[in-house]
Amino acid sequence: MQRDLGLTADQARDRVAGQARATELESRLSGALSSSFGGAWYDAASNRLVVGVTDAAKVAQVTAAGAQAKIVAHSQRSLDGAKAALDQFAAPASVTGWYVDTMANRLVVEVNAASRDAAADRFANAARALTDAVSVVEVGAVPVPLYNVRGGDAWYGPGFRCSVAFSATDSRGGKHYITAGHCTEGGGAASGYNQVAQGTINGSTFGAGGDFGKVDVTSSQWTLTGKVNHYGGADVSVKGSTETAVGGSICRSGSTTGWHCGTVQAKNQTVNYPQRTVRGLTRTNVCAEPGDSGGSWITGTQAQGITSGGSGNCTSGGTTFFQPINKALSSFGLRLVTS
Repeated sequence: MQRDLGLTADQARDRVAGQARATELESRLSGALSSSFGGAWYDAASNRLVVGVTDAAKVAQVTAAGAQAKIVAHSQRSLDGAKAALDQFAAPASVTGWYVDTMANRLVVEVNAASRDAAADRFANAARALTDAVSVVEVGAVPVPLYNVRGGDAWYGPGFRCSVAFSATDSRGGKHYITAGHCTEGGGAASGYNQVAQGTINGSTFGAGGDFGKVDVTSSQWTLTGKVNHYGGADVSVKGSTETAVGGSICRSGSTTGWHCGTVQAKNQTVNYPQRTVRGLTRTNVCAEPGDSGGSWITGTQAQGITSGGSGNCTSGGTTFFQPINKALSSFGLRLVTS
C-alpha cells in the first residue's frame, strides 16, 4: 500500500481499519434499508462508508448509523437484477464486459474501441431494454486470461508435446523455461498446456553437451512460477537447485504420467540413444513415458533436472535419465525462479 497507493504506514493502517468498519456497516445497512438500498462504497478521503438510498426519508437512518448518505435513482437490487438478466445474453467479441458501477449508480457495458460494431450496439440496446441506467464505455485494452508456467505441465511445439522443467529468468528480466533439448531442436513457436501461445523456442543442446533446451516466454498472458505440478497433490515449491546424492530419493513430474518417485542410481552417465550419444545424464529407477520429456525432477524443494529419456514404462517400471538442471541454467545464463 505504501508502494502502490502512496500511503505512509500509519495511513495504511488507518485505511484498513476504516475499510473494516465500512464493511461491517454496509452489511447491516443493506439489510435494514431493503429495497431503498442503492449500493455502498468506501470513500478513502473521508475514511467513511457512503450509502446510496432511493428514498430521501432513509437519509437520517444512514447518518445515525455512522455513514454518509447519497440520494440515487436506482436501487442496488434493480441494477443487480438487470445485470443478471444481461448475463443470459450471448455477447459479441467486440463487448469486453459489463458490471454494476455502484458509485455511478449505473450498469456499464464496456466495448472494444478498436472493433466496435453493430453487434456491440445491439448488445448495448439489449441492456437498455432492461434498465435506463446504462452507460456504454469504450476501452482500449481487451482482457485476456492469465496462466502460470509450472514445472511438469505440458507445452506444445510444432507437431509435438513435451513437458516444462523449470521457470528461469535472464539478467535483463526476460522470461524463459527450461525443457529437454531434443524437444527444442526444431525451433518454432511454443504454446502452453491449454494451447495458448507462450513464445518462441530459442535454444537447444542435444548430444555430447547434454539434453536441454529453452523456450522464451514472450506472451504477457503467462507468468513464471517456482512451482512443480504434483498431479493430484498441492504444487511443490522450488526453493533452490542443490544436487542430491547417489542413492537419494527423487521425484519427477511430467504431462503424460504425472508424478512418480524413486532413487538416483548413478551420475554422469553417457547414454547412447538411437539419434545420438548424450553425456552427463543422471540415471534413476523412476518410470517415464513419451511426452514426459522435458519435465521436472525435484528432491524436496530442490530442483534437480530435466527428463531426457529411458526405457520401460509406468506400468511395468523402467529406467529414466535426466539432465542436471544447473548445467542447463549456467549454459543459458539463466537464474532459476524460486517460490
